[in-house]
Amino acid sequence: MKKKMAVIVLTMAAISAMTTNALAEDLLTKIQEKGSITIAMEGDWAPWSFHDAESNEVIGYDADVARALAEKLGVKIEIVEAPWESLFAGLDSARYDLVINGVEVTDERSEKYDFTDPYAYINTALIVRTDNEEITSFEDLEGKKTVNSLASTYMELAESYGATAVGVSTLAETLTQVLQGRADATLNADVSFYDYMNQHPDAELKIVATTEDPSLVAAVARKGEETEKLLEELNAGLKELQEDGTLKELSEKYFGSDISEK
Repeated sequence: MKKKMAVIVLTMAAISAMTTNALAEDLLTKIQEKGSITIAMEGDWAPWSFHDAESNEVIGYDADVARALAEKLGVKIEIVEAPWESLFAGLDSARYDLVINGVEVTDERSEKYDFTDPYAYINTALIVRTDNEEITSFEDLEGKKTVNSLASTYMELAESYGATAVGVSTLAETLTQVLQGRADATLNADVSFYDYMNQHPDAELKIVATTEDPSLVAAVARKGEETEKLLEELNAGLKELQEDGTLKELSEKYFGSDISEK
């Protein structure tokens, strides 16, 4: 009898612990109870996220989309700035609830993370100095040196074409190194390059090629049951923001064109 009772007690304890853990792992519930959501982005990658010159507030397409989604969830937002190379580590350790940072959806990333529906579509541009006549296509990167955001899809693409890719933290750093002749080329989102050129019209840089098919950009969450309900709510929010024209309006505000649709 004692053995049976012990088994029953142990089973009840296990069930209770499992139930508690299941509730604790529901990230949407956690966010709603806390009343805020923590979203990470770089904060220095215009026009995705950057500091307003007057208020020093983080603004940009990513920042404003993040705020709109937090409003749809009915919670406040805490934007945390971090270098690109540390964003996913912070997500893994649960320091952030989401990463919204112009992240492209790839098969490799999808193995480890879950993504919302896309909120932007971009093409990758191959950028060189205006006096560079050797590189006119991605195939010409064979044996050349590129500088790219560390551990980015741009770096991976350059290496796939045979380039030696050096990683740095920001778009400005990559373009500076190309201008100085320290690298032959860099790859980045075409819309980010156009924004840079609007701010630096005299920069001797040009796009010589772009990818044919657009990449999907989406918010990133940890993979698993913990984030299922949150992703459902975020996708519902993105759908509303698409239908009411908010994404189009924000896209045109920061990029001068609508990148929220293919």
